[in-house]
Amino acid sequence: MHPPVTNWAGNVTFGAERIHRPSSVQDLQRLVAHAKRVRALGTGHSFSRIADGPGDLVSVARLPGTVEVDTAAAQVRVAAGLRYGEVIGRIDAAGFALQNLGSLPHISIAGACATGTHGSGDTNGVLATAVAAFELVTADGDVVTLSRGADGDRFRGAVVGLGALGVVTSLTLDLQPTYEVAQCVYEDLTLERLTEDFDAVFGVAYSVSLFTDWRAPRFTQAWLRRRIDQPDGWVPDQRWLGATLADGPRHPIAGMPTVNCTQQHGVPGPWHERLPCFRLAFTPSSGDELQSEYLVPRDRAVEALAALDRIRDTIAPVLQVSEVRTVAADELWLSAAYGRDSVALHFTWLSDMSAVRPVVVAVEDALEPFDARPHWGKVFELGPAWVRAVHERTADFAVLARELDPTGKFRNPMVDRYIGG
Repeated sequence: MHPPVTNWAGNVTFGAERIHRPSSVQDLQRLVAHAKRVRALGTGHSFSRIADGPGDLVSVARLPGTVEVDTAAAQVRVAAGLRYGEVIGRIDAAGFALQNLGSLPHISIAGACATGTHGSGDTNGVLATAVAAFELVTADGDVVTLSRGADGDRFRGAVVGLGALGVVTSLTLDLQPTYEVAQCVYEDLTLERLTEDFDAVFGVAYSVSLFTDWRAPRFTQAWLRRRIDQPDGWVPDQRWLGATLADGPRHPIAGMPTVNCTQQHGVPGPWHERLPCFRLAFTPSSGDELQSEYLVPRDRAVEALAALDRIRDTIAPVLQVSEVRTVAADELWLSAAYGRDSVALHFTWLSDMSAVRPVVVAVEDALEPFDARPHWGKVFELGPAWVRAVHERTADFAVLARELDPTGKFRNPMVDRYIGG
């Protein structure tokens, strides 16, 4: 047996009998073909047991670190085990950019896409919407390519695949010309003002993130990121919708070092140095935390925020910070933004599951009227009937999984519980 291996936060100890780190796709193919049960492991930034399972656990981080920019097609083919932070500088150097990034450049590209991870912005979908094609090793050890152009709905079902279809080895991502972003942080935007001007708040910039500790009906910080090549009429001023421009750099969590964070105060810079909240060179926190997140329909977001405000005395004692972002609708079956423009309600909790669990249940009860969809890689307590009801393509995904993995080689208890079939 191997020494215990945990996720980044330490709340999940993987139960696999063996852990493998193949250095070639051929080695991976042989490993998968002979395994009885196998799961892929990314950078371990999931807080749920989505990557856990019996049998074999395989990391693709040691596969060749491919980064191939196709300038004619405006696409990049990247090795699945690479982190966003390891490829974005090379994309920018070639004169291109991704449409969006998550808060952390530390996460693996394949893992982020497989779990429906997202950034922020009214016109920005989950990170997986950039995927034009991907290659994966299926249960018999074959390498299969699925693409948006050739595989249609089957492709849309497989992109957010939860690791249940095979082991992804590479992804091809859509690019656009490089651009610059200026980021400003404002303090003390009231919940009342957000309620009155919801579309104005989230439409003021290309990417907007609101942070609160839920100790009062206000947002301690609003991070506004404006694309320099897409003027939207907003010019940084000392006051904005009653909020005040921060007089120096800020970290979303009070008391944490601001050196970890990306440049603020309206200084223009490359897209990849502004869209994330945190710099690759720094660990954003110790990992001593738990996280939950739920996506609700955008047209119900004001009601959902009011419901959370009513239980803020329950939330605040076990909360480090909460973030609110917008996400554009997509067509990816298991994406939490499937078929609807959404608002993501994120919670970074203290690392105390016994204290956090009843609060998570209280949050889910408050969000029940709004058909909240949980992030697959975060902590949630919702039952399988609820999750299948809010993800209306779950049954279709179960069929696709049986087609690509007829013996259930890539399934695990979490997939069995929530996907069924």
